[in-house]
Amino acid sequence: MAAAAINPELVTALKRLKLGRILDTLPERLVLADKQKMSLDDLLLLVLTDEIARRDSTAADNRARDAGLDPSMRLELWDKSSKVTFDKRMLAELVSLRFLEAHRHVVVLGPVGVGKTFVSQALGHIACRHGYNVRFVRADAMLRTLRQSRLDNSRDAEMVSLTSVDLIVVDDFALEPMTKEESKDVYQLFLERTGRASMIVTSNRDTAEWLAMSTMCCSRRAPSTDSRTPPTTSSSRASPTGLDSSPRSMLPTHPPPSQPTRHDLTRARDDADLGSSLPRSPRQHGWPAHLGGAGGAVKKSIDAVIDTRHPPSRSF
Repeated sequence: MAAAAINPELVTALKRLKLGRILDTLPERLVLADKQKMSLDDLLLLVLTDEIARRDSTAADNRARDAGLDPSMRLELWDKSSKVTFDKRMLAELVSLRFLEAHRHVVVLGPVGVGKTFVSQALGHIACRHGYNVRFVRADAMLRTLRQSRLDNSRDAEMVSLTSVDLIVVDDFALEPMTKEESKDVYQLFLERTGRASMIVTSNRDTAEWLAMSTMCCSRRAPSTDSRTPPTTSSSRASPTGLDSSPRSMLPTHPPPSQPTRHDLTRARDDADLGSSLPRSPRQHGWPAHLGGAGGAVKKSIDAVIDTRHPPSRSF
């Protein structure tokens, strides 16, 4: 059936109301209405629903573009033919964005090439579709920008932009050791966002290694050169997490609990991207109960840790 002709005066009126994009689908909708004998109310609702959906899609695309998200890294573009096993329950939980509503954080761990960036950006796209403002940054670029902002006194403005966005995705965190100033920047970012807004952090290092990459933390636990310092004994040697466990240490470590408890931290293991969900407590994960660096600010707000470095212990 031929498309219905549109009255020129209607075209002019729609454009004056900034509804000109309705004309893209209006002829087909008029034909459909005539074929199904729709009432005028139903036709008007159908046309306006099309316009609302179009505007929502455009707004989401604009937010994703402003966030720096890759348009090819969307969940619907996931290659289902790839040999990847993952925990569908965890993925569904993350896609629900409940962690975002609760101002929780997600950490995605794993070696290069397993899809950490894809998963984090896919979640960013979903957040954009739900009306959230998102920002995607590489950790090294973020730290470089903050370092340069000190030269023109724009650091405060840059930090506000990092802390005020609904969701920030920090990619490839802790690849290289951080300077003292970079450690302070990361600590401030994590501290100000914890409990107020969400973060997704990807890294190929375990969270227990993040402390070692922080100059601020390393300087706190550096061994004393004072000749009067008593010799190191077996009770004051470095703990398995690499932190000084002596009474002088500002970063005390604690033994893991005898029984694992369901806590804030849900860990997923997978041989490629996402894996089975295994509840772990922060102490089991190698995080001291009191961290002096950036890890301490974010420890209590981790919603999920996706660990892609190990094969799944069970399948679904």
